[in-house]
Amino acid sequence: MLVGGLQKYLNFFLKLIEIMGRCILLTSGKGGVGKTTLTSNLAATLSKMGYETLAIDANFTDPNLGIHLGTHLVTKTLHDVLRGDEKLENVIYTHPLGFKVIPGSLSINALKNINYKKLSSIILKLLSKFDFILLDSAAGLGEETMSAMDSVGEVLVVTNPDLPSVTDAFKTIKYAEKKNKKVIGVILNRVKKNQYELDEKELSEMFGVPIIGSVPEDISIAKSIHKKIPVVHIDSNSPAAKEIRKIAHKIVGKHYYETEKEGVFGRLLKLFGK
Repeated sequence: MLVGGLQKYLNFFLKLIEIMGRCILLTSGKGGVGKTTLTSNLAATLSKMGYETLAIDANFTDPNLGIHLGTHLVTKTLHDVLRGDEKLENVIYTHPLGFKVIPGSLSINALKNINYKKLSSIILKLLSKFDFILLDSAAGLGEETMSAMDSVGEVLVVTNPDLPSVTDAFKTIKYAEKKNKKVIGVILNRVKKNQYELDEKELSEMFGVPIIGSVPEDISIAKSIHKKIPVVHIDSNSPAAKEIRKIAHKIVGKHYYETEKEGVFGRLLKLFGK
């Protein structure tokens, strides 16, 4: 009887996992490496692929996701929910590209009386509503980042291929592993492929996790940030946009085919999900 009861509970738990979405934290050890750019563009790409996607600005001190997406002037934000002044459903905004956004407040006063630890309960309420929830975290291993990491099951570490960024990325990976988080991999960003950058193969061996993307330095990114539109939409054929689409497909576990190069055979493979 006990065994049957346990099996029933296990089946229920497994069914619950099936309907829950994936929650991924994009983080880094060093600031300025491009987490927000990647969060906004991956959200746009996953949405275009047909997944219900939500992007959350979990950088409470310096939130920039709203600036990248043109939602920075909204009156109700995640800070209001963390402070207990607003309902969660009132801070979820629909972006013109189809995905949802929960921005943070740019006001210094918004930091007063917020409870970082409420983020976990917020995520739990949202998991059944989305296929993917992407969190754009603060850099480093401060209280903000730790609270965000406690709220997710998976982590993507973003770094530039220079020694200071890589050193801090390594510490972030080890901290995530210590917290029993699944580190999906590392994204190298703003890659120039010059002699001063660290080698991708050596970095993968050092990190102990795969490099799942290498996004090149691309002027289209600056243009997209200026226009507050993800580069995958405003300049879909740019080198950065193509690499970001490849990363999104790797996250989902699908093969990626460039439309303009794939031909009839490639389109058939894409159609049947091969």
